[in-house]
Amino acid sequence: MSTVNAAGTEQLYQALGLSRELETKKDNSLQLEDFLELMVTELTHQDPFKPMENSELASQISQFATVSGIDELNSSFSGFADSMISDQALKATNIVGRNVLVPVNTGNLEAGGSINGVVGISEPASDVTVRISDASGALIREIQLGTQSKGEVNFSWDGLDESGEAVAPGQYKVEASAKVDGETVTPYTLLEARVNSVSIGGVGQGLTVNLAGLGPVSFDSVAEIR
Repeated sequence: MSTVNAAGTEQLYQALGLSRELETKKDNSLQLEDFLELMVTELTHQDPFKPMENSELASQISQFATVSGIDELNSSFSGFADSMISDQALKATNIVGRNVLVPVNTGNLEAGGSINGVVGISEPASDVTVRISDASGALIREIQLGTQSKGEVNFSWDGLDESGEAVAPGQYKVEASAKVDGETVTPYTLLEARVNSVSIGGVGQGLTVNLAGLGPVSFDSVAEIR
């Protein structure tokens, strides 16, 4: 079988307009020089009555160059993604110990504390009400916010039931309702919680903020930092 010397291979690089930069550096992969040597050998031993078409030759070169380019592109994007995650993680650590608003319907009541949040109204509404229920679903307290214009309305529950007695610390369900043109609607709620820590997930999982008494939520779901 014929082989190609270094000078011949270099001429092929120049003639075909290819760059040595396309060579992969992995020991277990086919390098561009190996590919060209195999191609020249194939051309040398081809049937003279059925020579390889120019289009077929160009297709083989294009396929190899494309695969090599994709590998390099994937490597570049992987490095870029790692850099972005590291940068996001660095910024996220700045919110540890602070309060955030998140789209959850369960709040954590600490001893002597309160549950705070906002009710989002898409259009002017009346009878805006926040209901607090315990784990069994029993109603603990209703907070009347009255008539509100479009936007977000702040509310706070002081941990007292309807009779003014303090309830036990723990998790409580928070739901909102309102009336628009006589019809009952369900506005969205955002509850306030303290960030205890931030976790970096695996590939494709992103960052997670761990909330006091509530557990983890996606960093992307944080609506506001307070």
